[in-house]
Amino acid sequence: MPKFIKMPKLSDTMTEGTLAKWNIKEGDTIKHGQGIADVETDKATMEMQSYFDGKVIKLLLQAGGKVTLGGPMAVVLEEDEELPANLDELIAAASAESVKAPAPTPEKGDKAVRPGKETAPAGLNLPPRSPSQARRPAAGPANGVRVKASPLARKIAEEKGVDLGRVTGTGPGGRIIREDVENAPVGGTSGGGAPAKAVQTIRPVAGPDDERVAVSGMRAIIADRLSASKTQIPHFYLNIEVDSAPLSQFRAHLNATNEKSGGNKYSINDFILKAVVRAAQAVPAVNAAWDGDAVVKYKHVGLSVAIAVEDGLLTPVIKEANNKTLLQISQAVKDLAGRAKTKKISPDEFAGGTITVSNLGAYGIDTFSAIINPPQAAIISVGSIRKVPVVNDKGAIVAGERMWVGLSGDHRVVDGAVAATYLAELRKLLENPALMLV
Repeated sequence: MPKFIKMPKLSDTMTEGTLAKWNIKEGDTIKHGQGIADVETDKATMEMQSYFDGKVIKLLLQAGGKVTLGGPMAVVLEEDEELPANLDELIAAASAESVKAPAPTPEKGDKAVRPGKETAPAGLNLPPRSPSQARRPAAGPANGVRVKASPLARKIAEEKGVDLGRVTGTGPGGRIIREDVENAPVGGTSGGGAPAKAVQTIRPVAGPDDERVAVSGMRAIIADRLSASKTQIPHFYLNIEVDSAPLSQFRAHLNATNEKSGGNKYSINDFILKAVVRAAQAVPAVNAAWDGDAVVKYKHVGLSVAIAVEDGLLTPVIKEANNKTLLQISQAVKDLAGRAKTKKISPDEFAGGTITVSNLGAYGIDTFSAIINPPQAAIISVGSIRKVPVVNDKGAIVAGERMWVGLSGDHRVVDGAVAATYLAELRKLLENPALMLV
């Protein structure tokens, strides 16, 4: 009896996956645990491993193809097993079974997901749901045709009882996103039975020489989450200039000492991450999240680190960073960055973030204002270190080093004075790096 390589559940909100590429070909012998494909989910592109041994007889999906959760992707036979005459029927039956499979439901006793408990597609946590929202079954599409919608939009539609088949999508390629569902009345139509009015989206006009690239799952989810963040969270922005010379000197001295003993080599970003955590401990009001009728104040600091990859931006989390030393943070970042680029980060490593750091200094950016990573209340933006003329305590113009650091805050949670106090603490630590080691 042939075995099927099926689309696995690689993230908690996954309903379908896209095959990025096969790492095997027809005729290959595969082993249990072998990496056989790269699969794109709603969170990231991850390596898929085989769950059994055998010989690949037929690949059913080509690169770029999509299949529902549990859908067959390839046919595998055991050694010396003959190809059955009714293979096409078996493939059709396996495909039909995956379509019939019910959507995953919460286990008994599960509660509504709260800030800090949801995993983050493409590194971005889900915005919290209003506690007044009741869970109601969503009406299915009126014409029975599967509609294009983000996982978050489907979840909200289920809660509100919105018929996705009657909602017009304003996302990339007509995809239904969170805002479309939230703006649609229950059932997906207006009181008079007319379709709900969709927000008008200005679409580009492509010329004959222009290229139209299909939106990846990661890019679509980034678009959904950041659109929700920018439109639903009242952002405000603060920026400070930091004297980075003491930090550069301290790092150079520490690395020179470690080089002789074969110790860890630190980056400027390692110190920044440690300072962000220490400052959050000193001013815990920024280490929080809006939850509708309450503000969640986190006990620990979950440090989300923005890492650029080929298809977007990931923000894996260093959990309980407040309990980690500078060395442990440095090692954790190196590990996450390396695995992010080779698609080895697991979905649970995107969960639990409470504050995010985005550092574009390596790209030559002096200063910028980042978009908040919901449901967090603050994101820290870090620019490059520049050698600039500065005025010293004696009024003389001398050569110096400066670095701009910004904070984007959720004004529902963080007041301007609190954010200013946090940045002052952050500046103190960066200008006196030895304080981070005590």
